[in-house]
Amino acid sequence: MNTMDGMMRRLGRASFVRPVWAGGAWLVASLLTSLAVAPSHAGDWPHWRGPFYNGSADEKGLPETFSQTENVLWAADMPGESAATPIVVGNRVFVSSTDKDGRGLYAISLDRDTGEPLWNKKVGETERRNPSNTMASPSPVADDERAYFLYGTGDLVALDRQGEAAWSRDLAKDFGPLAILWTYSSSPLLYQGKLYVIMIRNTESGRWGEVKEGQSLDSFLLCIDPKTGKDLWKHTRPTDATGECLEAYTTPIPHEFQGRSEILVIGGDHLTGHDPKTGTEIWRQAYNPDKQGMWRLVPSPVAGGGFVFGVQPRANALFAVKAGRSGEIPYSEAAWTFPGPSPDTSTPLFYKDRLYVLGGDGKDKVITCLDPKTGRQIWQGKLEGRAPYRASPTGADDRIYLINMSGEAVALAAGDEFKVLSRASMGGDSDAATITAADGKLFIRTTEKLFCVGKKRGPQ
Repeated sequence: MNTMDGMMRRLGRASFVRPVWAGGAWLVASLLTSLAVAPSHAGDWPHWRGPFYNGSADEKGLPETFSQTENVLWAADMPGESAATPIVVGNRVFVSSTDKDGRGLYAISLDRDTGEPLWNKKVGETERRNPSNTMASPSPVADDERAYFLYGTGDLVALDRQGEAAWSRDLAKDFGPLAILWTYSSSPLLYQGKLYVIMIRNTESGRWGEVKEGQSLDSFLLCIDPKTGKDLWKHTRPTDATGECLEAYTTPIPHEFQGRSEILVIGGDHLTGHDPKTGTEIWRQAYNPDKQGMWRLVPSPVAGGGFVFGVQPRANALFAVKAGRSGEIPYSEAAWTFPGPSPDTSTPLFYKDRLYVLGGDGKDKVITCLDPKTGRQIWQGKLEGRAPYRASPTGADDRIYLINMSGEAVALAAGDEFKVLSRASMGGDSDAATITAADGKLFIRTTEKLFCVGKKRGPQ
């Protein structure tokens, strides 16, 4: 695809942006942001939180109802468990997985249209097991040339379209043990031609038996050249957190507002914004003013409508920071807070100027629609199902798609009222893999299968 073709496809994708609140400068900024973060092909889902890094996509024509057989275009067997979200770029689907005993770590590529396996590469092995997740929890990212797979062991590999390794490295060997209790789960970020990885870990000596006596560890944001795998820079991220509060399972998220680009990182009692070129910290918002203990963090930040949103650990309050700020910001200066129910693991969805917060990690199992500018609750609905909802919600085609840990999927109407459109059991279990919306289809990962769900087309 030449440069002009790529530009026209990106412009075509941006033309589908339909913000609800469009006040002059905000509309222009939103359009520019969409242009900047859109993937190189319409219909791609190149990152764990989608083409706009907020859980949404511009896809149309998605099915409202589906099941293990209804509207299933293909279903591919998976070799083992994984919480990694399927990534779709061009005509390829990329999936991380373990094998049946959880020891082998695999990078898989499938044909997007048929589900035919193109390659299945074993890229690592581990003896470590965790009852809550696997070493294949991080989602891959991809561009037109390579797919990048990261695992809880610290293994990071770049595979070309033929499945050959362009480069690989061991982050644990390079930077010391990952030192995190429930298995490292941060996904890499590919943004503006650079690969970003965070390691928000417990740096206290002897923690979990991984850190040797006298060994010095730091937490950091790392920038890597995606072509060579070499470090471009490493920014140590200071914190006054202690104990488990030092640990985070979050993913870096890019944000653009009024001409300023930044990488959002949350964990270690702070939400921070960093210069993508240098890693320099632009601002930080404290979120643990009372210094609560045991506050490891799982939900990643999300941005939209002129705000950045974070969640306090263990399903406590959701808070908003006005975009464009600089320096240190105390928690008391949050633009607004929402007491919950908030998620313990899933990341909120920003879609069509609404913020959707899934509080489904325990008995609550509710989803709340908020006005992102004020935090006002628009509606709140009770979700059914046997298991908690730990995967993050997906917004596309005026719907919200959810899946719980028993593989029960739900489609809701996006908008100003709570309305359940359909429910379906996809069989087996789900390992908290977010549903992907790409190329007019849904890609749904369970423990046993990857389903491609879409409206079947008749003869052309």
